[in-house]
Amino acid sequence: MASGSILSKVVSDGSSPESVPSETGSVERLPPSGNSMIKENGGDTSIRSTSSHRERLEFSGWVYHLGVNSIGHDYCHFRFLCIRGKHVEMYKRDPHENPGIKPIRRGAIGHTLMVEELGRRKVNKGDVYVLRFYNRLDETKKGEIACATAGDARKWMEAFDHARQQVEYELSRGVSVRKKLNMEDEIDLEGHRPRVRRYAHGLKKLIKIGQGPETLLRKASGLGANSRLNEYLDADSGDVVEAHEWRCVRTVNGVRIFEDMACSKNGKGILVKAVGVVEASADTVFEVVLNPERHSRYEWDTLTSNLELIDSVNGHYDVVYGTFDPRYLTWWHSKRDFVFSRQWFRGQDGTYTILQFPCVHKTRLPKSGYKRTKINPSTWEISNLSKPSSLSSPKCLVTQTLEINLKGWFNWRNKHCQKFENTVPYALLSQVSGLKEYVAANPAITSESSTTIVQSNASDHSGSISEFEDAEPAEEFYDAIADDSSSSSEDEDSENGKEVPKEKKMKLKNISWAIASLTLKRTSDSNELDTNIPPINLDLSQFNGSMRRAKDEADKNCWSSPDGSGFMIRGKTYLKDSMKVKGGEPLLKLIAVDWFKVEECVSKVALHPKNLVQSAAGKKLPFILVINLEVPARPNYSLVMYYASDRPVSKNSLLGKFIDGTDMFRDSRFKLIPSIVEGYWMVKRAVGTKACLLGKAVTCKYLRQDNFLEIDVDISSSSVARGVISLVLGYVTSLVVDLSIVIEGREEAELPEYILGTIRLSRVQLDSAVALEV
Repeated sequence: MASGSILSKVVSDGSSPESVPSETGSVERLPPSGNSMIKENGGDTSIRSTSSHRERLEFSGWVYHLGVNSIGHDYCHFRFLCIRGKHVEMYKRDPHENPGIKPIRRGAIGHTLMVEELGRRKVNKGDVYVLRFYNRLDETKKGEIACATAGDARKWMEAFDHARQQVEYELSRGVSVRKKLNMEDEIDLEGHRPRVRRYAHGLKKLIKIGQGPETLLRKASGLGANSRLNEYLDADSGDVVEAHEWRCVRTVNGVRIFEDMACSKNGKGILVKAVGVVEASADTVFEVVLNPERHSRYEWDTLTSNLELIDSVNGHYDVVYGTFDPRYLTWWHSKRDFVFSRQWFRGQDGTYTILQFPCVHKTRLPKSGYKRTKINPSTWEISNLSKPSSLSSPKCLVTQTLEINLKGWFNWRNKHCQKFENTVPYALLSQVSGLKEYVAANPAITSESSTTIVQSNASDHSGSISEFEDAEPAEEFYDAIADDSSSSSEDEDSENGKEVPKEKKMKLKNISWAIASLTLKRTSDSNELDTNIPPINLDLSQFNGSMRRAKDEADKNCWSSPDGSGFMIRGKTYLKDSMKVKGGEPLLKLIAVDWFKVEECVSKVALHPKNLVQSAAGKKLPFILVINLEVPARPNYSLVMYYASDRPVSKNSLLGKFIDGTDMFRDSRFKLIPSIVEGYWMVKRAVGTKACLLGKAVTCKYLRQDNFLEIDVDISSSSVARGVISLVLGYVTSLVVDLSIVIEGREEAELPEYILGTIRLSRVQLDSAVALEV
């Protein structure tokens, strides 16, 4: 259960929903039809407002509120959550169906809010997907909610991000984000029972919840189905030039079978993949693939249908045990069993990746009458093909990749022999076609969770700036929705019997700068640096880090700085056609790299008296960008990269705005593109090739002083990032990793993008890290 409450204060406001400053206008519920269209002032949705200068959105639906009450007992309350603009309200019932109902908690979302996806967790004998909230400046303010499905969790994350973007938008315009929440309504404490009575009532309710009411576990979250808010994300294609040479060799039951021609040239194992289009959303397919329930798997999976969950390491990692009868595949007579681990995560573009490794587990030793076998390592990649609308059904692209030996493959590929069809690898490749047919034959599973997403009009931002400019601060989200020490008074009414509304599909519009575009190469002669000042000579011999520079491409445990041609970035016309082009030469030059080991992750390394930045040569440089990647491990590591410019940075350039801008602006623009050039293919799949806005994924802290900007990237702040980096560290001595740093361009004047800096890390040795004297 949750380790703390979502907020640190309980706010039981006596005001009704109508007393909240109207940002959404009066709203009538959408009709139950899942395919309803939006029509203003009539039709399926009636929207009334006093003005319509700016569109505002309301998100609402059912969630599970998790936490620990004042006497140390876990609770799981079913709540109706509403996000109106940047304001959040929590109800015991749907306020649209119960006009006049009072919110039990209220608050405002700040720009420092971070939302982390913790993955699956067992609650009341059912699986839910947990989201953790915390303030990146004060992590004592934290809490959790949970959703019935992975899709709902994704949509709530996007809704909170949407609200935070509104705050960022207002800050960028100079608007005070401490907008007052109708403070004339005093907090109503009269309804609270004395502490002892609240304890007794809470115990009664906790016992009831612990028994796992089926009505709660059957209800789904309500963040509507087809919204996509992350307009700042890049196009669907990867951001790294593809190193594989995939060739379609067969088509089986509408699924294409590919072979990696580049991999087949080495004469060892070969990478193959099955690719198919499934008529369902990526969220739905992910749920089906991950679900170990045997009766549903019997309908599409011929190999791993008998699964049993034997260990759940965390919300993104578990271990399963399975059996199969090889008579379905071969002429063997003995049964087989297997154990494999599953690790999964969702990228910023909404793509799900599932990694499956054969493994051993102490609770599942080889079974009598069964022969232990190893299932081929494989990966699932599930990505939405388009944004579904009321006129089209959702579709996703499902790719399963695995490594097999060459025996029998070429004969089957060339249609000379069919024995390959009686093997485990073929059964794995057939899972995609089985999944495709299963979804098509069961349309009920493609229906999304029940949802309410309302688009309405409210007064323009500018019309209310002065009114709230000096208002006293509202409760932040943490302080308004979390502490449940007096939550027993909220539970006086029954929580059963309320049906969650049906799905409503509406097209959403991002209120912040929804911008993206194609790129042309931009090199160091751009306007980012002051061309009126002659460049200085960057002599790398004057700068030394603890990691040495590579002598050649075959060198190990070293760094180099490749050009940007291996990365795809946004070009000049990206806003029109979403195309990308290869990057050019980096704007900044990588001058040194430090590889430290520390007991605790450290920040502000540039202030260390022995740091390169504090040296005489470092102080003469026009500008230094210091990037400190804090790597969680035992011990912890810090990879510190130093990038220098040969001219001063232009103040009005995008780089200048990034250097001297707010942390909020930096978080929204600081982008890293990874690429595994050489290494185990499963690691390549885990790391991916998509650009990542680091400020959205992990906690980044910034230090701006003198002639440098330091960015401390706390990888441990994300459970997903921790899982990926743990996998990478296991193979790091055989990996060649390229990283590219980009400041995201979102307006036409900021395009084309350019490569800010690159680094190549070649087969790094963990034990070569130098202890940092703190």
